[in-house]
Amino acid sequence: MSDQQLIDFQSHSFSAEELISIYKKLLLPRLIEEKMLILLRQGKISKWFSGWGQEAVSVGCAYAMDAQEYILPMHRNLGVFTTRDIPLERLFAQFQGKANGYTKGRDRSFHFGSQDHKLVGMISHLGPQLGIADGIALSSKIRKIQNTTLVFTGDGGASEGDFHEALNVAAVWQLPVIFAIENNRWGLSTPSSEQFRCKQFIDKGIGYGMDAIQVDGNNILAVIEAVRQIRTQIQENPRPFILELMTFRMRGHEEASGTKYYPEGLQAAWEPKDPVSNFESYLLQAAILDQKNVDEIKTHFKEEIQQAFDVANAAPKIVPAIEVEINDVYATHTHLPIAPSGQDLEMRFIDAIQDALREAMRKHPELVLMGQDIAEYGGAFKVTEGFVNEFGKDRVRNTPLCESAIIGAGLGLSIAGMKAMVEMQFADFVSVGFNQIVNNLAKLHWRWGQHADVVVRMPTGAGTAAGPFHSQSNESWFVHTPGLKVVYPSNPQDAKGLLLSSFEDPNPVIFFEHKFLYRSLKGKVSTGYYNTPIGKAALVQEGQDLTIITYGLGVHWALDAAAQRPDQSFEILDLRTLLPLDQDAIIQAASKTGRVLILHEDTLTAGIGGELVAIVNEFCFEKLDAPILRVASLDTPVPFAADLEQQFLASQRLLSTIDKLLAY
Repeated sequence: MSDQQLIDFQSHSFSAEELISIYKKLLLPRLIEEKMLILLRQGKISKWFSGWGQEAVSVGCAYAMDAQEYILPMHRNLGVFTTRDIPLERLFAQFQGKANGYTKGRDRSFHFGSQDHKLVGMISHLGPQLGIADGIALSSKIRKIQNTTLVFTGDGGASEGDFHEALNVAAVWQLPVIFAIENNRWGLSTPSSEQFRCKQFIDKGIGYGMDAIQVDGNNILAVIEAVRQIRTQIQENPRPFILELMTFRMRGHEEASGTKYYPEGLQAAWEPKDPVSNFESYLLQAAILDQKNVDEIKTHFKEEIQQAFDVANAAPKIVPAIEVEINDVYATHTHLPIAPSGQDLEMRFIDAIQDALREAMRKHPELVLMGQDIAEYGGAFKVTEGFVNEFGKDRVRNTPLCESAIIGAGLGLSIAGMKAMVEMQFADFVSVGFNQIVNNLAKLHWRWGQHADVVVRMPTGAGTAAGPFHSQSNESWFVHTPGLKVVYPSNPQDAKGLLLSSFEDPNPVIFFEHKFLYRSLKGKVSTGYYNTPIGKAALVQEGQDLTIITYGLGVHWALDAAAQRPDQSFEILDLRTLLPLDQDAIIQAASKTGRVLILHEDTLTAGIGGELVAIVNEFCFEKLDAPILRVASLDTPVPFAADLEQQFLASQRLLSTIDKLLAY
């Protein structure tokens, strides 16, 4: 390394012993990276995202945080992992896709977390971890714990909507979180001039109403001091900060992409500002270390790295096992049945949902409800009316219109050991939070064993002349996603019991509530606490001539159809849970009559009906007396005008299809 020192290190607040400790933590990720680049060329690892030249950012931030405080790193933050003392043999096993890696070979490089080290890894979409940091910080604020959360993003990732949403939520809620922006001037091959027009990220602070600090990201001591000072201010007055860390990426976005797009001379201009060589030169010039000390430290680290790699390399390759992969999709949960024991009262569907939420809030003191207008106003449908008075605004929280950040915050609460419910004002609006659900909530346990204890409530369905953006049945979007549980009750008693089970389950649950049923359907509901098992269908009506398999509002369409065909006997199965499906109940109901009709409100093409047909065909073919038929809504968006909406709905074609099937 060069003996030139171009960085002004202000070390008066650091002892010689601490400076040596900092040097070791700064050096280790550089030496690991040197090893990884060799292994990449040898084909012993498949990919590498380099943090060369940015080590002071990662190490400095991690060094300044307390061990119990969460950090959410990205793919160029090796120094965060090493500063948090991640065992190197497990880290190398992760890079090689071995079973002892943190993701058991299921995900790459730094896409993992560790509760033991209070680290929450990224996903490739770059921005969603910012909302998760909000949730972790919110848990500290609610619990009145003086912890700060630090989350990384880059100058490229800061262009994503998640960046705005997360900073906006953190500012509105005054959350104790540091948004550390690694400004290394490039997003893969795109220079900053093509990413944003502002001069610097600290200029955004005033827009969000938060403090913003810029620091030389190559100066390890300046980074440490900045984070320490911010943490002190947060402890005195909890609030979010932007920390812009000015640095440069010396190597490619990842090694295969190279750096040919860099202007000539750019890397040469930054090389003398190398954070490792500069700090080493400073310590040598200050006589805090001599060359013998430096050589001994490097020799020790290289031996430690080689030994750890040898252990990881000697580990056997993963032997694929379908059962293992399937079993890890969901966090283990054993349903402990609680039978209804209270008085039966007649309740509307919406009252049963409200009653369930109230029971859940009383049973789970760390459950937090979040959604647009759900506090004093009580939500768009008044489901949480009066909840603020009983449970307080810490636990019943109005949110900005930031669906992605709020779903991410729900996941952050879960990671911090709490529970979360996020209410979509309408199920249609979930599309702007889709990534958080299908890529973070759904995959988290399978990736690194962390459960996602989040319930997303989804007022859904047509029948109220609300048009194409307030009436969609979008359950099939989520049924296709492993790791989620999708629940869709049809009556008040089940709505309450299934929602309470959803809060007991540590896995993410997408809970659909048909808003047409909210005030139009009444039924007997047990008071007090009880639960209904997720994943179990219910036989609504027994019959001999025809089986109708359905859910939600479709159950009531089926019952109406049965009443209009009194000479026929209909078996009606209410699925109640769409993921996982109760395959045994489906097979039994289909086999009983030999004539099967699949009914759902969702549009026909690629709806869940196709999956149900496949199950019946595969397991009941020899017992069928007629083709399996589907009745679904038209393959159009949901129209606004009432007559057009009625034409659109599956109910309009139900009786004719029943008659066709019975006549076959």
